[in-house]
Amino acid sequence: MTEYKTADKTHKGILSGLKARLHRNKLGELLVQDGHLTPDQLQYALVQSRDSGQRLGHYLINTNYIDASIVRKTLLEQFALRFMTTAVTVFLSISSMGFAKQARAGTIKDVPSRMAVAFNSVTPASHHPKLFGSVEKQSKSLKAFTKWTGMFSRFDAALNNSYGQKSMNGFRSQLQGLQDLPLHKMASKVNDLVNKVRYVTDSRNYGKTDYWATPVEFFEKGGDCEDFAITKYTALRALGVPENRLRIAIVQDLQKNIPHAILIVYTDNGPMVLDNQIKTMTNANRISHYKPIFSINRTAWWLHTKPKGNVTVVAAAAR
Repeated sequence: MTEYKTADKTHKGILSGLKARLHRNKLGELLVQDGHLTPDQLQYALVQSRDSGQRLGHYLINTNYIDASIVRKTLLEQFALRFMTTAVTVFLSISSMGFAKQARAGTIKDVPSRMAVAFNSVTPASHHPKLFGSVEKQSKSLKAFTKWTGMFSRFDAALNNSYGQKSMNGFRSQLQGLQDLPLHKMASKVNDLVNKVRYVTDSRNYGKTDYWATPVEFFEKGGDCEDFAITKYTALRALGVPENRLRIAIVQDLQKNIPHAILIVYTDNGPMVLDNQIKTMTNANRISHYKPIFSINRTAWWLHTKPKGNVTVVAAAAR
């Protein structure tokens, strides 16, 4: 992993990368970025489309310059980027004000430990293979991720009332039989257990496009992708899996052209993907339709980019 000399410089470098990606959301730029056009070809197509009075996408399709399916797929990606710009802009604004520096590693309360089933049953990961072949840049400033940190605060409060305690005691009892399993089997069982909960969108549950629910809320109402990932993370932490083996990862689903959230578990057999869209736990090396954007746990977050200077798509925290 390539890092800057200080955490602050790392954070600034990551923010610069995010800003740059927000500006590369035009159709032509995305086509160049994905290797469908060269810069010179784009310039020529822009001139010809303007002279013919056609939109760029229509010109490319009508002249058979690029296959229509590629243009449609890129337009969907463009729409997603524009839709998510507001969320990312808020993120950048908070960070640029300096607030992010106040939340350092270890300042977020380890709430899952309150429902611990086992302690230190799994050793920490000795290394972290590249996730989906990406390059990672780490920052320990977490204050900008208010949906993530806010979830911990609400979860802690929920465990102080009888309803939250009853809900988590029921979940905890389901985890009891998993505590002596090897990590790989333990993670697989947790994935199967949590995936039984019904999928419900945030807009239906909370009237919001993006809400990171606590496990208590998830079991009461169901939830969407990041809620599945959060509950799986909580279960494995309660089972004694070290923090450095777990990350919530936000990826771009290249098949559906939408952002998506998964849980990554760094086992001795490599990073495993726990996903509500995939029935069984799967090695990350076997998945090619996810492009990682960022990953996060309680101690840090990582920006994921393509190697050799290629850029990745920026998305909001979850779909």
